[in-house]
Amino acid sequence: MPIYEYECEGCGQKIEVFQKMGEPPLERCEACQGRLVKLISNCSFQLKGTGWYLTDYKKKGSEEGKGEEKREASKEKSASEDQET
Repeated sequence: MPIYEYECEGCGQKIEVFQKMGEPPLERCEACQGRLVKLISNCSFQLKGTGWYLTDYKKKGSEEGKGEEKREASKEKSASEDQET
């Protein structure tokens, strides 16, 4: 549930309120009954770690090459197991 920040035009008090996104905004200050204005503030959401930038993703060419190497290794392994039996 998001936190919304309001400021009273009458007394200048700032309040933070947990509200559902579908709820109507608050209109009156509980302290002085003044008009409340919804503030826009920075959020604390941050993207950290790898994978968030285009340069962090693997290239298609390197994926295909690894796939071929794995297939060849499995073929060699199955061939050597067949020779043992």
